[in-house]
Amino acid sequence: MSASPASLNGPIGVFDSGFGGLTILRSLVQQLPTHDFCYLGDSARSPYGNRSFDAVYAYTLEAVQWFFKQGCSLVIIACNTASAKALRNIQQLDLPHIDATKRVLGVIRPTTEVVGNFSSHQHIGIMGTLGTVQSESYPMELSKFFPKLKVFQQACPMWVPLIENGEFDKPGADYFVQQYLNELFKQSKNIDTILLACTHYPLLESKIKSFLPSGVTLVSQGDIVAKSLAKYLQNHPEMAIKCSQSGKLSFYTTDNEKVFEKQGSLFFGQKIEAKHTDLA
Repeated sequence: MSASPASLNGPIGVFDSGFGGLTILRSLVQQLPTHDFCYLGDSARSPYGNRSFDAVYAYTLEAVQWFFKQGCSLVIIACNTASAKALRNIQQLDLPHIDATKRVLGVIRPTTEVVGNFSSHQHIGIMGTLGTVQSESYPMELSKFFPKLKVFQQACPMWVPLIENGEFDKPGADYFVQQYLNELFKQSKNIDTILLACTHYPLLESKIKSFLPSGVTLVSQGDIVAKSLAKYLQNHPEMAIKCSQSGKLSFYTTDNEKVFEKQGSLFFGQKIEAKHTDLA
């Protein structure tokens, strides 16, 4: 007797190198409140930003395979570095051999489809990790949707450590926020839109805004990605039917679950309970 479609349902997987993807998950839950989500933060190996292409690819593939074992048919890579360095290989080289019926989506494509609309002067700044900036993923993708847009990138290697160590709202963060903003605006005085191209950075949003020139729009990815996923499920009913809907959330970390719960609650905006898991 074949299994019923309902028995094949599973949560939507959401992956990040650490806590940052919880800002994406928060928006996903607001947009799709009845859906089940399973979040995994690879905190034991975080941050990914300065790691090699091969390392990020290997870690992300391990995570994707872990999600599939949890019954997920759809996985969101809620990490810009992993989306930049691993997503295409996983989609094109690995999925066809692992399970061609499953899907893995990232955060860069849905962001680049719309973010150019925020800029009046067609000058946009991208602030991200060193890995995301060096990958050139944002300039390449933006050129497809907004060919006239001038894109200026700024790596912010100190921001994720500041955030993950709880210093994002402290005076010590001011120096590095100002430093990277100054370096970005040295590239162009006409930048009128800045994309926070790292899912950790929304925790710095209020501090960044306090140093921004007037008339500059600051854009985070959460709502953009959430609306894109809702549209994707609407356009792909064959995938939507595989995503369970009971409003259940589960959280996993590759590191200490108590530390993850404390820090993760800041990113998610409410208390969470996490379990430890090993990917290897």
